[in-house]
Order: sequence, then C-alpha cells, then structure tokens
Amino acid sequence: MNKIGLYLHVPFCEKKCPYCDFYSVHVSEDSLNLYTDCMIDRLKYNSDKIKRPADTLYFGGGTPGLLGGERVARLIGQARACFGLDGAEITAEVNPGVDLTGFLQGFRAAGGNRLSIGMQSADDRELERLGRRHTVAQAAEAVAAARKSGIENISLDLMLGIEGQTVESARRSAAFCAELGVPHVSAYLLKIEPRTAFYQRREQLQLPDEDETCSLYEAACEELERHGLMQYEISNFARPGFESRHNLKYWHCEEYLGLGPAAHSFLNGKRFYETRDLRAFLAGQAPVEDADPEMPAGGPEEYAMLALRLAEGLQEARYRGRFGEPIPERWKRAAQRYARVGLTECWPEGFRFTRKGFLVSNALLAEILYET
Repeated sequence: MNKIGLYLHVPFCEKKCPYCDFYSVHVSEDSLNLYTDCMIDRLKYNSDKIKRPADTLYFGGGTPGLLGGERVARLIGQARACFGLDGAEITAEVNPGVDLTGFLQGFRAAGGNRLSIGMQSADDRELERLGRRHTVAQAAEAVAAARKSGIENISLDLMLGIEGQTVESARRSAAFCAELGVPHVSAYLLKIEPRTAFYQRREQLQLPDEDETCSLYEAACEELERHGLMQYEISNFARPGFESRHNLKYWHCEEYLGLGPAAHSFLNGKRFYETRDLRAFLAGQAPVEDADPEMPAGGPEEYAMLALRLAEGLQEARYRGRFGEPIPERWKRAAQRYARVGLTECWPEGFRFTRKGFLVSNALLAEILYET
C-alpha cells in the first residue's frame, strides 16, 4: 500500500504580507486552541475513514510557528498515532524575526526534522518593500536556531521579481543561502494575486518587466547551482538527497490528504478541498469536490503537467508504469518542435523543459498537451 502525504494548513498570522494570497486570519490564543483540538479530531476521523499510512507531514500556513511547541507536539503525536509516520519527513514553515525556541523544542522533541524558513531576500531594502517583519541578520539567526535544536534539513525561501531587485541582488541572495550551508532553497517568482494588498496598489508598483524577471530567475538559478544546490523543479533546488519528499508527492501525482481551511487533497482518484473559512473548518464542514472535466484527477494530462515541472521531466518508464501505455506520440512530436528553439530537451525515454522552457511553462504545456 502506497503511503500518502499529510498537509496541515495553519491559518494564522500576526500580520498579512501584502503579496500573500494564502488563507490566513489574525491569531489569538483561543483560536489556536480551538484549531488544535479540531485538527486532532479531524486526524482521528480521517484515519478511521482512509486507513492509509503516511510518510510525510507538512505544516503550512499562515505561520505554523505560532502554534508553539506544545500544540505542534500534540498535532505531530496525533498524526503519528493515526497515520504511522514511520521514517517520515516532518516539515514546518517558520518565519525569522521571532523567538522560535519554544516551537523548535516541541517540534524537534515530537519528531520534526525539516524546517522551511520564509527568508524571501538577503537584501533588507527588498524585505521592506515586501512588507516583511524581519531582517537578513534575523534570517541567519533562524537558521542557527534550527541547527541548535538539532535540525539540519533546512530550506530557505527566496522571492524573485521584487520591486527594485537587480540581477546582482538576486545573485547575492542566492549566494547568501548557499553560504549559510542550507541544503534546500525554494525560489519563487512574485505574482500579484487579486486578494492581496499589492493588487490594490498594483499601478504604483514598479516591478521588473518580463525580460528583467527572466534574467533574475536565470541569475538565481545559476548562482544556486554554482554552489551545489541543483535545480530539481521549476522553483526548487537541493543538495543531493535533500529534495522535499512531501512536495515530490505533488509533482509525481501521488496521493495526499490536506486538512485545515483552504487545504487541498488528492485521494482515491479524486481531488477535493476545504473552504477558505476557519469557522467552517471548526464547525466540521465537509470538503468540496474539485472536479475538472478537461483534466481528470490523476489522468494522463494532469500527470504530465506535474511531471514537467520537474527537471527530470516526463519519463517513459514512469508514464508506462502508471498508465500501461507509452507517452502519446503527439506529445513527443510537439516537444521535438520546441527543442529546436531551446525550450525542451528530448530523448527516446521522454522529454523535459529547459530552464528557458520553465519560464514559459504554462504556454508550453498548453501547446504540447493539447495540440491537435
């Protein structure tokens, strides 16, 4: 029986970042306690219903660090009792600039073994423009605190396409991560989402244009790889053996259960999600089915779309093992056309997007998977 991934969405923040579209609400002690008790009940309920072990657990947010050590330990303990978690990768997202001592003690004692730290930039001016509440020095302190707690599997977030960002500052941020010795970096392009403060004042933002953003992305990728952090997915880089096991479940189209407001799941051939409403979650509202007739859950198109986010690309052996047939010839022919302009690389066992292809991946996917 294949093991699933577990994702717990922790929807609390002290202050909403102006670029963030993830669901979150203002934190209070009462809401943290209600959430934790409710999540423990949901873990029990879903364990009895699904009867599947898990080998990854990911606390996303929001700001999971706000749970504190005792609550996060309770949740990990309950997840372990319900889903086994034998040899599991257990990750939590945290922010720099706060005292993480209590959280890290509880997290580590309960078996937590991986941290994702929301640094975003190694330039204090860029952090100010993003509305972040920490400094570069505090990001380094968060890495040191993680190591002091016994956690070496650390990921740092970088954001690219920030107002005022240059190729040089993007390279410095990437080098800063590498010089801290972390084994994983996630480097995301800033996207202005409708439900954000940035969207409300988008006309005033002086963001890099498309060509400049491409240059920022390529510079960060090159700098990370120069330091041994190799790209394995559009936005993710790791030293060998430190790729995110949990996120690879998403990209390999494997099954996972998401709990908490706005969390998504893929189980038994169906995708479903919980609404963006903490009160609905606390009231026990059932998740909503997420059906797309043009892209069936777990079907060939969705599988290919996710696989092509990875540097390894769409592989014949994996595809045949899942669907019992070879990669469609029309996909291969379309990919070959884009190989001539440097956007794909093709070989007898499959094809993948190049770094330049990653930058236009949405358009490429539409052309390759739905070309007639």
